[in-house]
Amino acid sequence: MSASLWPRLENLLPQVQKPARYIGCEQGAQTPTHGPGIVSWLLTYPDTYEIGLPNQGLQILYEILNERDDAAAERAYSPWTDLEALLRRDRLPLFSVDTHRPAGDFDVIAFNLSAELTYTNLLNCIDLAGVPIHADSRADDDPLIGVGGHCTYNPEPIAEFVDFVVLGDGEEVVGEITELLRDWKRLCGSKRTGRPGGARSSLLRELSKIAGVYVPSVYQVAYSGGFIAEVVPRYGDVPATVEKRTVADLGDWPYPRNQLVPLTEVVHDRLSVEVFRGCTRGCRFCQAGMITRPVRERPAEQVRAMISDGLTRTGYDEVALTSLSTADFSGIEQVIGETVSDAGCDQVSVALPSLRVDAFTVGIAAQIQRARRTGLTFAPEAGSWRMRQVINKLIREEDLYGAVESAYSQGWRRMKLYFLTGLPTETDEDTLGIAELARNCVALGRSHHSSPSVTVSVGGFVPKPFTPFQWFGQNTVTELSRKIGLLRDDLRRTPGVQLKWHDPKATLAEGITSRGDRRLGPVIEYVWRKGGTFQEWSEHFNYDLWLEAMAVNGCDVDWYVHRHRTQDEVLAWDHLSAGLHKDFLWQDWRDSLNELGLEDCRWIPCYDCGACTGYGIEHVVASASPPAGGSQGTGVDLSGGGAVPVVLAQRHRHSGARNGVGTRRGAGVAS
Repeated sequence: MSASLWPRLENLLPQVQKPARYIGCEQGAQTPTHGPGIVSWLLTYPDTYEIGLPNQGLQILYEILNERDDAAAERAYSPWTDLEALLRRDRLPLFSVDTHRPAGDFDVIAFNLSAELTYTNLLNCIDLAGVPIHADSRADDDPLIGVGGHCTYNPEPIAEFVDFVVLGDGEEVVGEITELLRDWKRLCGSKRTGRPGGARSSLLRELSKIAGVYVPSVYQVAYSGGFIAEVVPRYGDVPATVEKRTVADLGDWPYPRNQLVPLTEVVHDRLSVEVFRGCTRGCRFCQAGMITRPVRERPAEQVRAMISDGLTRTGYDEVALTSLSTADFSGIEQVIGETVSDAGCDQVSVALPSLRVDAFTVGIAAQIQRARRTGLTFAPEAGSWRMRQVINKLIREEDLYGAVESAYSQGWRRMKLYFLTGLPTETDEDTLGIAELARNCVALGRSHHSSPSVTVSVGGFVPKPFTPFQWFGQNTVTELSRKIGLLRDDLRRTPGVQLKWHDPKATLAEGITSRGDRRLGPVIEYVWRKGGTFQEWSEHFNYDLWLEAMAVNGCDVDWYVHRHRTQDEVLAWDHLSAGLHKDFLWQDWRDSLNELGLEDCRWIPCYDCGACTGYGIEHVVASASPPAGGSQGTGVDLSGGGAVPVVLAQRHRHSGARNGVGTRRGAGVAS
């Protein structure tokens, strides 16, 4: 193991912006022991420190690995362009922020990929580490390059750059990978990944046998007429389909126990506690909701303990209760109430970053407002009830207005509404419905405050793998821009409403990388070699470079992004599994075109999506039956001033077996 790079790095830091990004020393940081018999991991986030430091996935694995006596984990983040230039000038490699060790000295460099436009940063970090960017060019003693995160449910565009991919939850599988590498190192002596009579390829083949681990190099792709004909294993002992890993009981993994507290400003600088994982709401656009099924709640007592211990240890005065729909957590009002009522936490602010408007009650509003009021964000996603049936976001206008009224009545003055545009079957009437909802929300606020405000944030829709919309042809840049223009013109003279939108050109680039195949590897490499890093950042995003890269490499934008897929087409990710039956997703796609909404499966018989098979998961619901008004989720008081609903707990055990009832239409949903 090489000596620390700190003496040379320290001299460079006065020359760069925000040098605190690179010094480590955070509360909660560790100084792990490296040596023989220990597998070293460099957990890397391919964006800046202030974006990557709060990432819960990276922090969880950091703790789990460092608790093992056969592993050592450190962290790295993408250096900003100023430091990168100095590192390349002085021939210094990428380094860990914990001990400033060279990245190339680690056994594994593992990346968390949560956004496709970070793919060029992935290549940049591999190159800065001194590792060949192409997996087939690496020597036996080069580090293994691994990736995980939501983007890796279609890792094919980056297949030629990575050695292995982890699908699903990482808590258990990182230990299994560590044990394999530990034993391999004992056999190979001084070499890291080779052994007498074996090579790097042999190790990768062994890795591919670990459940949830996908090794692209042991699969071959055949094409026919430009389409994928098949993706098959090269060897008989490699699984034909790689299944994701799922942690069945979140209560077994109360991490992070020691959340990192940075010395400099970062995004989401607060204590974060994950209250549950997964979602059964069935929003058809939402990849996270599909791939993280089934729902697994953390025990409420554990949540309270993690909040109390975390606030005491970190000194934070704000806690975020995180999940895909935090207000759906059973007992959420009690948890919030106990948090803000704690004798030592009377000034604690509780943030619920993901709120369903049909699960936000006066009770929740009243509990949160006892501490500091921050802004609230609701996500209706679409501007009309018809459109929300298409995307299965079964929120009626009265649901939204009831939640907004509840918030304004409890003292909030500003809120944010998030929408998508470019959704399947969307019309101009649906688009302009966004403006109408915003105006009505401001009008509700004026009955409580003199100057309420609503920020409307609009993002262009990108179809994602393992969702019912994976077959949909994405809107063009021209069409998305036209729809944004409609909204801008309609809201131009509306006081109290501010419109923000995501650049449609960046939406196109995301579309290229989201559903691409291995033929897009050279496209990503081209953008990177032309200086296209930090493509998530508006000041660095280069639309023309992406179009140029596609043209130079003979890839047609319309074919990859804008065309509809057919049922019989082999998709680039069909040899991977998020636990969902493909026929379930196809039928849900057809249901969406018929404007048919499906209730949350916690209320009604199982749809047999496949996610719960083999887990015996107990779904926790808010009451024994959905509310009579048709609102999906909880019995929300829509008047803004009624009684708080009583929250009851009922468990439905789903085996995943076909039961012959409630197969598609759901209960109480008109067809």
